[in-house]
Amino acid sequence: MKIEELIATNSAIVENSLEKYMQVNGYGLENPMKYSLLSGGKRLRPFIVLEAYKLFSKKNDIEKAIPFACALEMIHTYSLIHDDLPCMDNDDYRRGKPTNHKIYGEANALLAGDSLLTYAFYVMSNNDLVSDKCVRYAIKELSWLSGFGGMAGGQMLDINCHVNSYKELEKMHSLKTGALIKCAVLLGYYASCEEPNEEIVEDLSKFAMNIGIAFQIRDDILDKIADESVLGKPVGSDEKNNKLTSLSYMTIQEAQEKVDSLTEEAIKIITKYSNGQESSLSSLAKYLVERNK
Repeated sequence: MKIEELIATNSAIVENSLEKYMQVNGYGLENPMKYSLLSGGKRLRPFIVLEAYKLFSKKNDIEKAIPFACALEMIHTYSLIHDDLPCMDNDDYRRGKPTNHKIYGEANALLAGDSLLTYAFYVMSNNDLVSDKCVRYAIKELSWLSGFGGMAGGQMLDINCHVNSYKELEKMHSLKTGALIKCAVLLGYYASCEEPNEEIVEDLSKFAMNIGIAFQIRDDILDKIADESVLGKPVGSDEKNNKLTSLSYMTIQEAQEKVDSLTEEAIKIITKYSNGQESSLSSLAKYLVERNK
C-alpha cells in the first residue's frame, strides 16, 4: 500500500473514533469542539502513533493505540483553535473554513480549546488495553511535550521574537513542530510494550526531531518556490510578512541539503527496528520532505 493510501486508511479509522469520543453532553461546548476536531486533515500525528505501534508490536491490533492517537489529535486541534484567536495569529480561515472563533465567538472557542486539552488526558487515562505503567509514561510525555517543555514553549519563543540565530530558530521548530511528532512516535511505542527501553526511546526521539525539523525547512522552501495552485496558499508570504525562516540563514540549495541529511539520518535510525526493510515510518519521512504542498 502506498503511503498516501495508508495515511488515508488510518485517517478514516481515527476520524470514526474521534466521532465516538465526541458523543458527549458538553453543555453546548461539544459543538465548537466538534467543529474543529472533525474538520478533516491528514491526521499525520495519529498516523505516526498507529504506525509506531504496529512497528514495535508486530501486530495489527491497533485498538490499544487508538485512544493515544485520538488524544494527541485533540491536543493538536486545541492548539490550532488557540493559534487562530485574535490574541495570537488572528486568522479567519483554517482548512478553507472559517476559524472556530469566527463561528462560535472568542470565548466559546477558547473554552472549546481548553476542553479538548483536558479531555485528551481523560481519554488517555481510560485506555484499559495498555498497562498502567505505560499509560503513565504516555501521559507524562504528552503533558510535557504539549506544554512549556514543547509546543507551547515553542509558540512562546515565536510570538515574543526570541530568535536571533539559526540555532535558536531550529530550537523553536523542534518545540513547535518536532515536539508533537516526537510525542506521536513515543505514544505508539508505549502502547506496544510493557516496559519501555531507554535506547529505543532515545532513537525514536531523534527520529522524530529530525523529521520535524526537516518538515519545517521543507515548508520554508515551498513558501519560496512552490506552485501556488498546488500549495493552496500564496507563496512568498513569509518574506512579505518579514518572518524569520531557515532561508534567512541559508540558500535554498543549502536548505534542501539539510532536509535530505536530516531525513537520511531519520530513516537510518528507524530502519534498525524493521529488520533493515522500509517501514511505513521511513516512507512517511520521505513523503514529508518530498511533498509539494
